[in-house]
Amino acid sequence: MKHLLIVWHSQSGNTQALKDAVLAGAQDSEIDGVTVRCLHALEASAEDLRWAHGLLFGTPENFGTMSGLIKDFFDRTFYAVEGELAPLPYGLFVSAGNDGQGAVREIERIARGYPFTAVAAPVIVRGPPTEAGLQAARELGMTLAAGLSAGIF
Repeated sequence: MKHLLIVWHSQSGNTQALKDAVLAGAQDSEIDGVTVRCLHALEASAEDLRWAHGLLFGTPENFGTMSGLIKDFFDRTFYAVEGELAPLPYGLFVSAGNDGQGAVREIERIARGYPFTAVAAPVIVRGPPTEAGLQAARELGMTLAAGLSAGIF
């Protein structure tokens, strides 16, 4: 059994809507052999990272970067797992008021230190999630879960 961890934060509800779509994709009935753990950034811990075989991170864009609670998750877990993790595949979804690139850039920079390896293009949805944005988020969840199930990552 493979383990997929989703860590997210939302203030306005937009990132939460994306998280719901990502979770639905990750738990698609066509995908077998993957257990999903979905945790708010305040609840997620180093132990959850140790449990995971793959990761999905969801954040709003705040002041041109990731939310403070996602940054807090990284701050709380980095040294606790330093040197313990094999490279973990990850994906990222961002609810953006601007272009979302600052949040992506900062998370990519942090991810290299863990080490996490991006296996899908980030999903950036500007403004309230549209059907197309929700579908992209769902596909991101499916991609990570199916890749884990198939042993691709």
